[in-house]
Amino acid sequence: MMSACPDPLWPSYRAGARLTVDLDAIASNYRYLQTLAAGASCAAVVKADAYGLGIERVAPVLEHAGARDFFVAHVDEGIRLRSVVSETARITVLHGPRPEAAGDCVRYGLRPVLNSLEQIATWREAGLRAGTVPEAALQVDSGMSRFGLSGADLEALQENEGLVGGLKVGLVMSHLACADTPDHQANRAQKERMLEMSARLPSAPLSLSASSGIFLGPDYHLDVVRPGAALYGLAPNRTAPNPLSPVVRLQAHVLQIREILPGDGVGYGLTYRPERVRRIATVAVGYADGFSRHGAGQGCAWFEEICLPILGRVSMDSLIVDISDVPEGKLGPDMMVDLIGPRRSVDDVADAAGTIGYEVLTSLGHRFYREYVGNQKNPSTGD
Repeated sequence: MMSACPDPLWPSYRAGARLTVDLDAIASNYRYLQTLAAGASCAAVVKADAYGLGIERVAPVLEHAGARDFFVAHVDEGIRLRSVVSETARITVLHGPRPEAAGDCVRYGLRPVLNSLEQIATWREAGLRAGTVPEAALQVDSGMSRFGLSGADLEALQENEGLVGGLKVGLVMSHLACADTPDHQANRAQKERMLEMSARLPSAPLSLSASSGIFLGPDYHLDVVRPGAALYGLAPNRTAPNPLSPVVRLQAHVLQIREILPGDGVGYGLTYRPERVRRIATVAVGYADGFSRHGAGQGCAWFEEICLPILGRVSMDSLIVDISDVPEGKLGPDMMVDLIGPRRSVDDVADAAGTIGYEVLTSLGHRFYREYVGNQKNPSTGD
């Protein structure tokens, strides 16, 4: 039976909106991806506070679903994660450590991704100070020009084996630039480049695919896949229906309802003026809550089966929707409308704003009343 556990930090009666996070959907998405990548180990990426949804609530659910490997971006994220997963969980820090933070990686049992010769040297020095050189991952730049060892770096490592001598390499990884475009020729080129580069490094499991890469097929799964956005319900690409379960729902309270006449201006800049009488509602979500001002005119809310177009500009704390199609008296102040929900996904909101679902999800604000529904079991006790 589904249970609900509200976040006690923000009481519902004081909040303008409610963000519901379905933990069962996250677990279901993880298991689906695990099955899809059968033959490879399926990690879980929980950087950026589990894509804005709360790492303390999300990570234990993923571990209970079977995740043993977790990826974060920064050392502090790894330290925070270490306190909510079991001692046996492996935490990998994608950006690697800055020189002063390498010791903290050792102390908290975090595995850094070493992206440069400088980071390799830093990690070796930190290990020598600790009396051991703990395991690390190596990243190669297979064509994205963002992170990783270059071809010249690999030549330097081959010419001076002492640079990697004694280094415990637990993973060699890279990252696809165009995985969300399945037929892009860069995908195969990057895979071939990564395989060629990894052959010049110490033997270790290989990882290339994040969320979208998993859907490119078994040739891209290698030994470890690293889903992130897909865990949280975002579409892996826009070429096929999204097979993942939606995870979030955002409902906002109506603050005020009014009738406007032809020619009346709405919102900052008075950018919307109706040609006929309209009924409008002011809703308690704005760009300070991560609901973008850009592209607002392409967006909408929903009330039951009725689409409510957004009118004018989104304000910091509110936006205005057209409720003319709602029968009078059916929607009133303090009732709620859906901004993200069954009829409008995170990806739909992103399309209207001219961005991607990742940005929408990670930008959702902290003024919402957050309610977590679904599996509340503690992975360590089963309670």
